[in-house]
Amino acid sequence: MAIHTQESLSGFIASEPHLSFTERGDARLFVKIGQEHYRREDDGSFTQTETTFHDLVAFRKTAERAHQRFAKGDKFVAEGYTHHYDRTDDNGQPIKVEEFVAKKIGHDLARTRYTVDRPRRAQEHDSLDAGIEDAALSPDAPRRTSATATAVVR
Repeated sequence: MAIHTQESLSGFIASEPHLSFTERGDARLFVKIGQEHYRREDDGSFTQTETTFHDLVAFRKTAERAHQRFAKGDKFVAEGYTHHYDRTDDNGQPIKVEEFVAKKIGHDLARTRYTVDRPRRAQEHDSLDAGIEDAALSPDAPRRTSATATAVVR
């Protein structure tokens, strides 16, 4: 069987995460993300060039979890796909837009300090949502604001 692959994207969260809901009631996360770019020099060193900024969205549980766990400045790695679409700008002119739709997203291991909490499996139906109240996922719930992350790995 072939290895399943998708597009990936890494960078940093450049704006405060914004959680909204679609007309169908699905959670939708929107953030601006930044990507630093580097040029390799002849001597083997690297020179930082421009930083580019892009839109990232996520939906449903991924959106809710990311909104709860990410803050501006966090480094991330995401898996998903690039979505291209047309819209009109403020002057009524049509423009082409792209956004990255994250199906999976997490903190970047190489650039984030964090601890892992591995509780014993007390229930047969253990899940990523164990111990998280629905109220904690609401847009009004306080979010983590530190640049360091606490990850739960099971």
